Amino acid sequence: MPNHQCQPLPHLRHLNFIKRWKAWSSLLSKRLLTLAIVCFMVGTGCTTPGIHRTLQQNLQAPNSWPKILAVYMPWFGDHVHMDVGYSSNDPAVLRQQIQQARHTGISAFVVDWYGDTRPFSDHNFGLLQEAADENHFQVALLYNEAEDDEGQATDEAFAALDKAYKTYIGRGAPHRAAYLTYNGHPVIFIFPKHGRVDWNRVVEHCSGWEAPPFFFYKDEPPPQFAADFAGLYAWVQPGQKGWTPDGSNWGAQYLDAFYKRMKSNHPDKITVGAAWPGFDDSAAKWGLNRHMQSRCGQTFEDTLHLYNQYFDAAHPLPFVMIETWNDYEEGTAIERLNFAKCGQSASSAAGSD
Repeated sequence: MPNHQCQPLPHLRHLNFIKRWKAWSSLLSKRLLTLAIVCFMVGTGCTTPGIHRTLQQNLQAPNSWPKILAVYMPWFGDHVHMDVGYSSNDPAVLRQQIQQARHTGISAFVVDWYGDTRPFSDHNFGLLQEAADENHFQVALLYNEAEDDEGQATDEAFAALDKAYKTYIGRGAPHRAAYLTYNGHPVIFIFPKHGRVDWNRVVEHCSGWEAPPFFFYKDEPPPQFAADFAGLYAWVQPGQKGWTPDGSNWGAQYLDAFYKRMKSNHPDKITVGAAWPGFDDSAAKWGLNRHMQSRCGQTFEDTLHLYNQYFDAAHPLPFVMIETWNDYEEGTAIERLNFAKCGQSASSAAGSD
């Protein structure tokens, strides 16, 4: 379990493998993507025979820095989402995904979650947590605020978090050992919608937990709720310049500004960095035809290690969150990513092994 005094892996600053990525990115396949994340975790020594054994040992170490997370969508197999060739309620699929993620250096899935309001996804989180518990992996919740206009968002958050504690996190939860913690506190990510949740009340509501949760908010919470969040996380977006028709704005300005702001304005908060391979929501029913070029792997490379400009051994970054493992509808999935098909969007390139 990471802590505030964690130290970096011995050679993380070198990232020699990643710095050479651009020269041969046209040959990058799923296996090479695995090596990229592995080398991100262990720095030099990427060609040594014991690389996977070393990585596995590092993942179990309490001071490994940073810990690699990946956002996971649990809703495939539900008819309202696109067909990606598997169902998220198949335990065999979940075990295979966990094994694949572990081999790439990812140690936890952060699962998109709406509580009981979406039973299919909620059920699948339980299956995923069980599989994680069996395979020395971890999971955490990414709670999406309710999108109601009737003043029920706070009550819905109460209900969702009560369910989470009883079923997934608390003392009586059957697979609680697999739930991601930070300094002994369960980690819950919050994805804001309309900002109608009273997080002061929610934090007070959860204060009676055996270990009160650490809440992480996307970017910046409303000022009146700033003290309720232990940390903040970055999320895939282009930044102030906005989306461009050709997808050339891949988020450098946004991510750079996020890290600067965390260092200067929020030194007391836990920073969660982010990395993404691109973006293309043209396949989503809710899509707005927004694009972000993969640049044949360069977008993933650049976002993956941009944090190094602002965090070091004296100011360690506990987490980097890959966004995402399997969101094919918005073109951010790395599960099947193959940059060898250069020039294609992340969503289309991800469709083949």
